[in-house]
Amino acid sequence: MTALSMQGCDGSVLLDDTSSFTGEKTAGPNNNSLRGFEVIDTIKSRLETMCKQVVSCADIMAVAARDSVVALGGPSWTVQLGRRDARTASLSSANSDIPSPLSDLSTLISDFSKKGLSTTDMVALSGAHTIGQARCLLFRTRIYNESNIDTSLATSLQSKCPSSGGDNNLSPLDAASPTFFDNAYYRNLVNKKGLLHSDQQLYNGGSVDSLTNTYSTNIGQFYSDFRSAMVSMGNISPLTGTNGEIRTNCRKTN
Repeated sequence: MTALSMQGCDGSVLLDDTSSFTGEKTAGPNNNSLRGFEVIDTIKSRLETMCKQVVSCADIMAVAARDSVVALGGPSWTVQLGRRDARTASLSSANSDIPSPLSDLSTLISDFSKKGLSTTDMVALSGAHTIGQARCLLFRTRIYNESNIDTSLATSLQSKCPSSGGDNNLSPLDAASPTFFDNAYYRNLVNKKGLLHSDQQLYNGGSVDSLTNTYSTNIGQFYSDFRSAMVSMGNISPLTGTNGEIRTNCRKTN
């Protein structure tokens, strides 16, 4: 599960809806897509039995993201800790701030820049799409209407994703090695095998083609830049000091 908390790295995405706010779980980019909340619940429950209200849900997500990458063969990095948890969440912010899979390159660069992330950070973080799956709804337009896609891939995907219906049918973001954290995602892009429109934008005659090509052949450079980008992303507007709280249950405020 990716920590798509658009208020910052404050665990807001974990909050269930309440009478006073609608949370981020049903935002367009997250609904029927973001999952794994029960894993965070289990980790939190165990931590609370050992050291009550010491480790925040936001820190749990940051560490879990790192450990998930490592478990799948990817790089490790030092996670900075000390975040506190938000007391509210914003459906509208999640809808407006999370980059769309239909975004063009200029929009992707702009969206990441608004969060203080560089273009290099954006391309490196996109490499997380070496893991995971996407719904037919999100790549249907690409496989039926776009020309910058490998013909055999488009044909194969059309058998799983009909022109109408089957919105929730899944396909791996990286069909080459869907359960291993490597640089195959970028090799796919160089070969016009990106699943999402936003993926293929990273190799489509634009300003980041050379960086994408570098990552496709130099896994060490990708890992290095990914580590740095994850640390930068983990520093987006965290709540610290006396701000926020340390929840006892990640799904609701104290």
